[in-house]
Amino acid sequence: MILDYLKQDIEITNLSNFKTKAFTKYYFEINELDDILKLNEINDFCKINNLSLLYIWWGTNMLFAFDLYNWVIVKNNLKWWNYDEKSMILTSYSSESISDIAKDLESVYNQKLWHRFIWLPGSVWWAVYWNAWCFWLETENNFLEAEIYDIETWQTLNLIKEDFKFNYRSSLIKEHNNKYFIISAKFDLSKLVEKYHSDVDNIDFRENKQPKGNTCGSFFKNPNKENSAWALIEQVWLKWYKIWWAYFSQLHANFLMNDGTATYDDLLKIIKLAQNKVKNEFKIDLIPEVRILTN
Repeated sequence: MILDYLKQDIEITNLSNFKTKAFTKYYFEINELDDILKLNEINDFCKINNLSLLYIWWGTNMLFAFDLYNWVIVKNNLKWWNYDEKSMILTSYSSESISDIAKDLESVYNQKLWHRFIWLPGSVWWAVYWNAWCFWLETENNFLEAEIYDIETWQTLNLIKEDFKFNYRSSLIKEHNNKYFIISAKFDLSKLVEKYHSDVDNIDFRENKQPKGNTCGSFFKNPNKENSAWALIEQVWLKWYKIWWAYFSQLHANFLMNDGTATYDDLLKIIKLAQNKVKNEFKIDLIPEVRILTN
């Protein structure tokens, strides 16, 4: 039996910044806290029908590598945030834009600690899930705790920083994908904590040194501090290389682009080409930072 609140055969093309045409078999949006309680029924529905469950926010870090997704997609729309000037504690629901928060913190509260997150695409959920970073300022640096919902036990839990097991581009939530739903998160913005110091003007960098268009930003993780993904791609002569209308940007070689007509297959081919060339030339594995979603 299909749950009556699940929409069917919904186009989700615009939920990924790559804009490859895609549909999903089942779709549900969480717009208020009570909607979270439906996740138990959705989870049971998936088990009975042998379907997988995928949570998304908005598509800054996903490549839809399918025409029709034969699973259930749940989109998180929970939005609200608050900054306490006295304690310098930021509390935010998980679907808020981390860039919008950073901009408002500066303009309204003169709080510049998250300045490097301005124009960083993605939600609070995404930032916690991936331990997002910008010029060595990582999400975990100021993370305090999060309220999460355990889909399997039907429990609402409060987990502190140590529970999240943050690592480079990783967290407990990522390692146990679809087990937990992040409701909200808290951050202590009372002091700057950074992995390495950086004086890069991230506003100038994003406006003048990063390409605009159908892209999810940096596609591959940097293998290490000595080897950046963009430099490796340049050295194997793939900067601006095209497979039909999928290409690596001439402005920044680690930005995978779609001119608007590329298919997901075009994108997958150029991804594989880059991985093979870098592996053969430097014995280095290029690992995607963007989630590649397949059936």
